[in-house]
Amino acid sequence: MSNVNIKANSEIEIDDSINLSGEVCPMTFVLTKMRLDALKPGQHLEVVLPAGEPMRNVPISVKEEGHKILKVEKMGNMFRLIIEKS
Repeated sequence: MSNVNIKANSEIEIDDSINLSGEVCPMTFVLTKMRLDALKPGQHLEVVLPAGEPMRNVPISVKEEGHKILKVEKMGNMFRLIIEKS
């Protein structure tokens, strides 16, 4: 796990980051879950996802796991999520 520790525009400290722009469902959630499992409660994961099925499914699955989506940002045909581990 990389300790990125960058601050986003809203001053959310990012503890880890994963770019899933080349992945498809269900791997997008599997890889997101693995990264979240490595974090401590209260830490933040930045996830870059393609539009479409991954962007529809990952946020739903993350919330079902009990985590919080703090920010969603559209970047062209990609989306950037900031997730707080519960």
